[in-house]
Amino acid sequence: MYAGIATLLGRLDKAGRAIETTMLVGLLSAMMLLAVSQIVLREVFNSSGIVWADELIKIIVLWLALVGSVAACRDNRHIRIDALSHILPDKAIRMVRIGVDLFAAAVCGVIAVQAWRYLQIDIEYEVTVMVDTPAWIAHSIMPVAFALMSYRFLISTLQQLMDFISGASQETLK
Repeated sequence: MYAGIATLLGRLDKAGRAIETTMLVGLLSAMMLLAVSQIVLREVFNSSGIVWADELIKIIVLWLALVGSVAACRDNRHIRIDALSHILPDKAIRMVRIGVDLFAAAVCGVIAVQAWRYLQIDIEYEVTVMVDTPAWIAHSIMPVAFALMSYRFLISTLQQLMDFISGASQETLK
């Protein structure tokens, strides 16, 4: 039973990695192309550039930051203040990390819910960006990304807890 769930989670993780990587490459490429196009239009052709491009670049930066954050959580490469790891024994460090990841999962879950509520307000008031595009489309990354980060932290917590209970070693403590 556990092997089947582990296989399913492995496949979902692989698919998620492919989607995240593709999104990061695509968003970064689009942002660079758009920014360079704006510079060329303004400096070489002496025009005002594309009217909505600057706002789109800001939205792409938001998407890049949030998709990158999900990818960082995926690989356990997010920012971690690790002062205690130099003074606590390995078992205590593992327990602290389980607690911290569980707390991070809860916080990201709360932010995902609040971002969803914000999205509902965008829809209700018909807020627009980039001339006349519904803002909820641009802002939809927020609840999705924070929900995925919450999921990643929860999975990490469960894996660490299972490793701790089974006594498996953890090489990445320090």
